[in-house]
Amino acid sequence: MKATLRIKLATVRVDTDRSLRDIIQALEGLQVAGAEEAGSARALIYELGTDTDADFAVIETQMRTEPLEHLFLVAPNPTPGILMRAIKMGVREFFSLPLNEDEIGAALARLRDAAPPPAADIAHKSGQVLHIIGSKGGVGTTTVAVNLAAALTAEHRGLKVALVDMNTLFGDIPLFLDLKSKFHWGEITKNINRLDDTFLTNILEPHSSGIKVLTSPAHLNGHTAPTPEIMDRLLGLMRTMFDFVIVDGGQSTDDTCLRVLQLSEAVLLVSVLSLPCLANTNKLLKSLTSLGYTSRDKIRVVINRYLKKSDVSLTDAEEGISQKPFWVVPNDYRSSMSAINQGKPLVDLAPRAAITESFRGMARALVPNEQPAPRKRGFFSLGARG
Repeated sequence: MKATLRIKLATVRVDTDRSLRDIIQALEGLQVAGAEEAGSARALIYELGTDTDADFAVIETQMRTEPLEHLFLVAPNPTPGILMRAIKMGVREFFSLPLNEDEIGAALARLRDAAPPPAADIAHKSGQVLHIIGSKGGVGTTTVAVNLAAALTAEHRGLKVALVDMNTLFGDIPLFLDLKSKFHWGEITKNINRLDDTFLTNILEPHSSGIKVLTSPAHLNGHTAPTPEIMDRLLGLMRTMFDFVIVDGGQSTDDTCLRVLQLSEAVLLVSVLSLPCLANTNKLLKSLTSLGYTSRDKIRVVINRYLKKSDVSLTDAEEGISQKPFWVVPNDYRSSMSAINQGKPLVDLAPRAAITESFRGMARALVPNEQPAPRKRGFFSLGARG
């Protein structure tokens, strides 16, 4: 049985988009590629607008940088010049407006019947992206990202875990893991056309724990910043290479980080038990969900640096954000600072500490189908709160 053939749509008119979707959905074996699946689409249907030169430039870029094999164009009255340019680009067919549904359906059915299943769809890893963001600065977002990644590899041997530093310029992951990376974000952004698993493997910095790290530039040097389009392609590739891709997003809510959030299976929102921080947490929860970037059930609040005698209780926090915290990480300043200063994850520096057991418990909760060897469990290892 052939795999589903995904088709990417780039339309100008709402009616065009609706008609094309109806035609595709009526044909077995075809599917419109969603935003998170754009990197797996093998065909593109592109509607030309008024600036055809700009449109053709966009098409050329997409055909060059994405795994697209087939191109269809839509236009109201294509001129001979446009038709000739389309032929030279390898356009499979040209659809005139108003759309002829029978003609388009027949063309797409022929494409489906002739297309072999893509090798990537036969058997490949489908990893999870976890986006870790802070409700404000200084809540320990990088501490959570690094130690969760290390705990995942320690608790579940054989898991492939990648750590991506989105804190451009101020990324501290190399410090936390005592890494001197040869490459960083700039290599990806300036060589996006070369991006494949071999190229990415050479860019990622291996850590002794087994984690592969993509660091950020350590200084401003004219590096092209990652864009939402680059994140689509990068994370789409990393899903096929890793079981978990942990993104340290810091406190950024720019377009690129919001795109990562949309692509993520889960968002860990790091907070502490202070009224200003919980107020920010509540604002983020409402903003991200009301604007449609993600759903409430995908955002899991992590309370970091928890003290039992805090002026603000866990019950207060739950009432303030209208959501139970997913996990509670105890405050252990000495172990945490020692781990940072020595460039070691907590599972290596303080394997028996309560804070380390908390990160191990979080890792177990995120991989529920794999049960590691039983161990004595304390209060903080029971931090999942539903």
